[in-house]
Amino acid sequence: MGATHATSAEETFTPPSNPIGYLAVLMALITGVLHLVASTNAIEMSVVLAVLFILNGLGFLGGSILYLTKFWSRPLFLVAALYSIVTILALFPVQGWGIEAFYIQGNLNPLAVITKAAEAVLAVCAVALYMMVDE
Repeated sequence: MGATHATSAEETFTPPSNPIGYLAVLMALITGVLHLVASTNAIEMSVVLAVLFILNGLGFLGGSILYLTKFWSRPLFLVAALYSIVTILALFPVQGWGIEAFYIQGNLNPLAVITKAAEAVLAVCAVALYMMVDE
């Protein structure tokens, strides 16, 4: 029974086929975890904002898991890229439309900088993987 379970897991989960896939997973994990961490600060401003941070973080973590399964398909690379871009843009209505979006109380907000950089890299990786992968 153990051998059958291992075979089933091997068929369900597969590692990325190239380094860009590993980079994409790393970026999604970074931004996902950081959004969960940021939700603890966001709750001081708004419960709704904190819930959105949690959902966004879980979306990135869930997407990472989905990418590593047999259920991933080529069009989902475009969904991942769009999700990342929308998340980047979502910062601005909340924090301001210029560079001030990356500041909080006059100081550079490292969580905002790191998450948005990770999301930008993820979007580029997702588009590159979409162009590389044949379905």
